[in-house]
Amino acid sequence: MDRTTLKDYSVWFVTGSQHLYGPEALKQVAEDSKRIVESLNSDGKMPTRIITRQTVTTKDEITRTLREASAEETCIGVIAWMHTFSPAKMWISGLSQLTKPLLQLHTQLRSGIPWDSIDMDYMNLHQTAHGGREFGFIGSRLRMERKVVVGHWGDSDVLARIDAWMRAAGAFADSRALKVARIGDNMRQVAVTEGDKVEAERVFGYSVNGYGVGDLVAYVNAVSDHETERLIDEYRSSYRIGDGIEGGEGARRLRAAAKIEIGLRAFLAEGGFKAFTTTFEDLHGLEQLPGIAVQRLMAAGIGFGPEGDWKTAALVRAMKVMGAGLPAGTTLMEDYTYHFDAERSLVLGAHMLEICPSVSGGEISIEVHPLGIGGKDDPVRLVFDGAPGPAVNVSVIDVGARFRMVLNEVEAIDPPKNLPCLPVARVVWDPIPDLATAAAAWIYAGGAHHTGYSQAVNAEHVTDFASMAGIELIRIDASSTVESVKNELRWNELYYHVKSGI
Repeated sequence: MDRTTLKDYSVWFVTGSQHLYGPEALKQVAEDSKRIVESLNSDGKMPTRIITRQTVTTKDEITRTLREASAEETCIGVIAWMHTFSPAKMWISGLSQLTKPLLQLHTQLRSGIPWDSIDMDYMNLHQTAHGGREFGFIGSRLRMERKVVVGHWGDSDVLARIDAWMRAAGAFADSRALKVARIGDNMRQVAVTEGDKVEAERVFGYSVNGYGVGDLVAYVNAVSDHETERLIDEYRSSYRIGDGIEGGEGARRLRAAAKIEIGLRAFLAEGGFKAFTTTFEDLHGLEQLPGIAVQRLMAAGIGFGPEGDWKTAALVRAMKVMGAGLPAGTTLMEDYTYHFDAERSLVLGAHMLEICPSVSGGEISIEVHPLGIGGKDDPVRLVFDGAPGPAVNVSVIDVGARFRMVLNEVEAIDPPKNLPCLPVARVVWDPIPDLATAAAAWIYAGGAHHTGYSQAVNAEHVTDFASMAGIELIRIDASSTVESVKNELRWNELYYHVKSGI
């Protein structure tokens, strides 16, 4: 999928100064900026190219540069550094017109003070501590959403925080142009998967449009036998083949699943869709609910939501972009059932079929089993256990007056026992701080049962993305209690009510 690598995007590095310090100082400022950017771009440290822009020293230069950043399609954000003192009134016009995410890097060229040689020339030139506060004031005065990163530009924690912001900015840029195909409708009578598509396009940028299952069926019916056999060969070379597939009804069902995958890929590619939904209640013309097709499309970077859940489809796509190139994976997920235990209560996460193999922790098998609902033929799916390790579960909901993200940090584990009778992909995890607290807090926040689950993306990525979109975020982590989350929800209700001007 295009631009899931983030490499086609760029971030502009804009350094603020003024003419008060003279031409030699400004020359040094430009050289120092170039040195920092060259280091950030070296060795693939950052997911996106950083481009050094000229040092800005006047209102006109600042305004022109930030207008250009807003207009440049490949620019996904601006990193601003105040090398010296840059009077903030010069920034009002430019910042007021900036439409891309902003990160203030509060750093300086040298990590420490040269105690034996420091003089007033050095002090005048290295004024981040001074100039950064002036810049910070105007950001607050303009009530700008932005990220502030403090520390030496070569430190690993600073690099990690810049990396997270850049990934979120790439996902936000992708979201602004995202097209979501809703194949079929919402699962009947379900509330949380509904929402305001017009407001979603205003806030996140993505568009959601519905298509009849017949639109997809036409693509499936056009798939040739040659294409089908070629994909089945790919299945055989990529996965362990389960029992009952290499003949009879199993082979027929495998062919049907392969045709659905090929047709679905063609439908999405021709329409420029990078996210989609299906529902088992709208399958007219399809032999089976898409299982392996959805799993493999997610593995290629496509977002997905079941039962018409377009918000989750767009969320999974955004998390896929944020995690591009990172180890581990991202998938649709659902809290399916609990293991209540006095020692350690756990969650078994799964879905009917559609869990992305990027989160697999070992062997993946291709299997055919009855689905039990939907009234269609037995679908083909990939079956595996999820990898252990830290992860996040994220939900996006429409609470009427606004969108809310709910995030829970979790720790995935190997299943305590084998699951020989459960024929779906699954992940077992321990919610943080514990199941009772996390589940109660999630329910109070209204979090959905469908989520984006990721071991590549962490809470900082999601927090930065929510900030860029200007939406509410409820984070459930080690410091959370049920009462603290309930209080945060109460405070947020007042804040967003006032913010909306009602």
